[in-house]
This record gives sequence, C-alpha cells and structure tokens, in this order.
Amino acid sequence: LQQALHSHLENILPETRTGELMGEFGRLYEQQYAVALFNKMRYDIEGGGGPQNQLLHRKVPLKNKSIFSGDLFQYLEENKKWRNRFLFIPDSYNINYYENKQAHDRGLHPKGTINCAGYRVLTSMEEYLERLNTSLPGVKAKVGSSPFLKFATQFPLILWHPYARHYYFCMVTEKEQQKWNAVFQDCVRHTNNGLPEECKVQTPAFTDAVRLFRQAHGHYGTWDMMCGTPPQILANLVMETLLPEMRDLITPKLKGKMHERQRNWMLISDAVYGLVQSQTRAQYEAVVQSCEAGRPPLETTIRTDMDQIITSKEHVSSKIKALVLPKAEKLLKVSIQPYISSILDALMEPTSRGFFEVRDLFFRELVDMSKNLLNDGNKEKLGEHMEKISMLAFHPVKMQSCYEKMESLSLEGLQQRFDVSSPSVFVQRAQILMREQMDDAVYTFEQLLHQSLEDQEAEDLCKTSQRCQDRVIKKFDYDSSTVRKKFFREALLQIFIPYMLKQLSPSCSELPRFQELIFEDFSRFILVENIFEEAVLHTVMKDIMMAVKEAAVQRRHNLYRDSIVLTNSDPNLHLLGENPPIDWAEEYGGGQEEEDGENAGDPEAQKRRRMKQVVSMIQVEDNVFVLPNESCLEVPAVDNIPEEEAEVRSDTSLSQQSEKQVPNGTKKDVNKNAIDEKPPTNGSAIKEEEILVHVENSAHWVVGPSGDMCHVRML
Repeated sequence: LQQALHSHLENILPETRTGELMGEFGRLYEQQYAVALFNKMRYDIEGGGGPQNQLLHRKVPLKNKSIFSGDLFQYLEENKKWRNRFLFIPDSYNINYYENKQAHDRGLHPKGTINCAGYRVLTSMEEYLERLNTSLPGVKAKVGSSPFLKFATQFPLILWHPYARHYYFCMVTEKEQQKWNAVFQDCVRHTNNGLPEECKVQTPAFTDAVRLFRQAHGHYGTWDMMCGTPPQILANLVMETLLPEMRDLITPKLKGKMHERQRNWMLISDAVYGLVQSQTRAQYEAVVQSCEAGRPPLETTIRTDMDQIITSKEHVSSKIKALVLPKAEKLLKVSIQPYISSILDALMEPTSRGFFEVRDLFFRELVDMSKNLLNDGNKEKLGEHMEKISMLAFHPVKMQSCYEKMESLSLEGLQQRFDVSSPSVFVQRAQILMREQMDDAVYTFEQLLHQSLEDQEAEDLCKTSQRCQDRVIKKFDYDSSTVRKKFFREALLQIFIPYMLKQLSPSCSELPRFQELIFEDFSRFILVENIFEEAVLHTVMKDIMMAVKEAAVQRRHNLYRDSIVLTNSDPNLHLLGENPPIDWAEEYGGGQEEEDGENAGDPEAQKRRRMKQVVSMIQVEDNVFVLPNESCLEVPAVDNIPEEEAEVRSDTSLSQQSEKQVPNGTKKDVNKNAIDEKPPTNGSAIKEEEILVHVENSAHWVVGPSGDMCHVRML
C-alpha cells in the first residue's frame, strides 16, 4: 500500500492538479464576488421584504449544550478488533471518540473526530455492500453471503462516505441503535445544511462559482456533495473528476483477496481526499483574502455609479431577453408546465405531514407538562419540565417522528428527466426547516410563559401555560405556511432551472457579444451569463408562483393564501427576544450538580461536567450486565471476503460467539438542557409581483421583476 501511494499519488495528483481546478474556480469566484457585492449593496439601498415572522428566533440555541454522549463498540481497522469507545457530540455536531469517559472528563484530546459532511448512515451490512460494489469496478461482494466484517452485535451503524474513511459501530440493544442512528442522522443533516446565510457576499459568490464550474463541465442539476465547508466542497469537486482516473490507474495494481483490495482502495481514497482538502483549504483562503482586500475600491465604485450600473444592466437585459424568452417560453410550455403540478404534489404531501407532526409534537409536550403540573403544580416542577422542552427542536430522537415523514418523498420517474441526483437534497432541507420552526415555537412559548409567570401564583400555572400555548400555535400555523410555500418554490426552481439552462445554452451561442454593450468600468458588476440565467428564471417563476398559490387553496395542506398577510398582533412580542436567556433550572430551583472533589478547582473540567446534554443517556435494564467504561472488549473480525463468483460457506459460529461475549454498555446520568436568546426578525408585507426566495445551497440568482430586487439561492 505504501508503495502504491508513493508511486501513484505523485503521478495522478501533484499540487498543480488541484491548482488547475482552483485556478478556474478562483477566476469564477472573483467574477461572482463583484456581482454579489453589487447585489448586496443594491438590496440594502432599495430594500426588500417578506411576510413578517410571527414567532421569535433565538441567537445561539446550543450554547453550553452538547447533543449526546455514551458508550458503544467501534471497529478499529489497524488491528481488526472491536473496542469499547466513549463518543461525545458537542454543539458543533462533530463526533469525538475517546478511549473511555474518564479520558473525556479529564479533558484529554479525542482519539479521533468525525466531520459528518457528505456521510451516509447505514444500518445493515447489506446496505453497506451495495455501496461498496460501486467503489471498485470488477470487485463485488455477494450480498447475502458471509460478510467481510463480523459485527460484535446484531445492531450495527456504519458511516459511509464516497471518498473518505468509513466508520463502523455497533450497539448492544435495538433501543441504543435507534437512538444513535437518530443522533448520527442529525449530525449528517446539520453539516450538510449549506453555507451560512449571514455571509451576504461570500456565500452567493462561492455557490455561484461552484455551480458555473460544474455547468462548464457539463454537470447541471442537484449535487449531493454540495455539503460541508467551502474547502470540503471544493475537495468534493476535485474528487468528482479525479476518482474515475484513480480507479483506472490504481485498480490493476491492487493485489490480494477482495477484502484487501477494498480496504487498500478505501485507504488510498481517504489519503487522497485528505491531501486534496489541505490544498483546497489553503488556495481557497488565498482567493478569499485577495477578494476581501480589493473590496473597498469596489464598494466606492458601486456607491458612486449605482444608478448608471443599474441602467446599463437593464439595457443589456432587454437585449438578452429578446433573444432568450421566445426559446425559453417554448421549452417551458412543452417540457416544464406538464410536470409542475405532479412534482409539487409529490413535494407537498410528505412536507405537510412532517410539519403537522412538528405541531403535534410541540402540542403533546406542552399537554404532558400541563398534566404533570395539575398533580404537583409548583414552579420548581415547571422549571424541570421547561428544561426538557427548551431543547426539544435539537432532540434528534424526539424529532425523528417528524423527520421520518419526509423520508417517503419520491421523485421517481422525474429524477432522470430533470437531472435530479436524489431526493436527499430536498429531504434534508425540509427537515432543517422543521427543526427551525420547532425551535421558534418553543422559544416564543418560553418567552411568553416567563413574562406571564412573573406575577402569577402557583395555582395559575396551568391556565397561564394554556394561554401561551394557544397564542404560539396560531403563530406557528402562519409561519409554517410561509416557510413551506418558500420551500416549494425553491425546490421547483432547483429542479427546473438547471434543466432549462442545459437545454437553452447550446442555442444561445450569441450571448458573449452582448458583453460589448457594457461599459468597461461596469463590466465587473454586470455579467452576461448571470443575466441570461435571470431571464430564464423570470420565464418559469410566474408558473411556479401560480402553482404554489393554487395549492394554498387546498385545505388538506393547511396553507394560508398569499392574500392573507398577518400584521403583528403582538406589538411587544418581539421585544421579548431582547431579554437575556432563561435558565429554568437555576431560576426556578432546579437541581444543582455537585462538584467532584478531584476536579473542584478545574474550571474546564467543571464546565465539561455541567454542560447540559440534549439527549438523555440510555437507562440500563435491571437484568443486564453493565460493561464498565474503562474496559476494552476485543471482538475478532473476519479476515475473508467471499468473492461474488466463489462458493461461500455460512459461518455462524463466530457470530454466535461474538454475541455471547458482548454485554450491554453502560448508560447513566440524565442530563438536561437550557436556552439562549434570539432577537426578533422583522419584515414587511410585499407586493404580489415581488418575490423573495431564499434557498440554502448550490446556486444563486438575483432578478428584479418590476425593478425590484429578488434573491434566489438554490439548494
């Protein structure tokens, strides 16, 4: 393996290889940076609006929180053994694994950290073998035969990545597996959630540059690997083109049994992926620094010549629309309009059920709290219940019933036509929106309840809670409708726009000549390619808006009509968002943790111990033997991978032996959670012809119907 790495990596991946891609990306990024800066400054001046959120939104919900921690078994490839490991998942959603819990409590560095961007969580060896069979040509494991890896228990979890290292875990009980699966899925969902919206220039510049780069190489439509940080996304971009060449070059050099070839290939791919990430990180940072250094003179030019730039852009836009619109409208009529309603129905059904489940879960939690307060209605008990409810949105196990509703989304029959790689892009985005809506509802309820309780007596707790609950539910229904309609528009745009661009680009070869109509001083802020895409967007936007508006009339989806715009019925509500965060346990007499004498003087150790955990630990059953945290149980793996064409003997003795050796893991200590604040987000009602669509991930268009600004960023 070492010889293969040294002899082939230099040939297929010298630093100049990544440099070539980064050079092309850097040129596109510099172009899109100037355009994004102009759009941002124009938007700030002209303003824009949207339906005003009725719910409050907190700033840093997971401050001083962790998601989950506990013991499980991890397979170590270096010695082919299963060992007990302690996993800790902080608010960053990175998975840190330690030798044991004591190592974490002492503040030692983790033995490893898993960034889940781009990973998939698999729950069986059959799923894993199906993925492996696509990694190396001509090397296939026979599904259903004795696998190359014997799990220590019958409850496995596998983290799979197309380029990076794979991780193997197993749990002792099915309950543990379900809980860890929900947590791992949430880690993947969080890290795949696109780039931060707060970066109004860098984010659209980056996503536009990546999208244009892929389009220049013939890749339109959605992209599953548009996830993680910018260096990770760029590394995925390199690997997308590099991996086929690596397969052709390295596969003939791999020797040995199938499991050895698979293992060596994964190690090589992981090594290359790490090398590519280090190169893209350094070069991306250099590109960003260069653009940021040149930002002040660009801003000066934009402020001075804003009106002239807008006039010049409108002049060029009219010329391009005259060329593009007839072709785009014909394509729209033949290939797009017949599919809008069916795709919208496919999106709306699971999405609506998911948001209904969010509403029901929120309602059920508050009803349970009210029932408990009836039996023992004091503020100390209220504080204990609110500690649990405050982090409800970030409890992946409780939220799993909501997320599962989106898993049924199917675009089968349409994915190939419109170049949609998989529904996962839409599924994960909808799930993130569900989490945000739940947290907004919980945070608003917290603030209203806390305000109402300041002068309330204990016997009024249930009535006070009920009044706050009713107010929040009404606001949730309105915000939920607004969020879902935006999501439907975003998803339809992401499906149709790349398809239209792919079909129209060959027939619009005259576009470069329009660049001559732009003054040289303004050419950095007006790009013909961007105007062409805006013209295509205008063509299909009207039909999408009309389809979503008609869907709002259908009662089964529980959507508000666009004509219904709620004013702020609680003029003082948004002021509550400026209040300091509420610590329910401390303010209402929640239990305080006692300090250990060993680390009483260590502030960091105390902070780690007091960090509140969103997901409670699993309770150990009375009749189950407890595995000590410090133990390192070793379970032998299987060295043979049967070839698909070879005869396979079923070997069950090792499996039975392993299961007998593995006792249940220790689960203890129920840690709860608190909250943080978020100031209100304000907005204003918009005209019917104005469109405000925010999408998270891979493409960004800016258009101006009736002269107004509109931001559209695709998933």
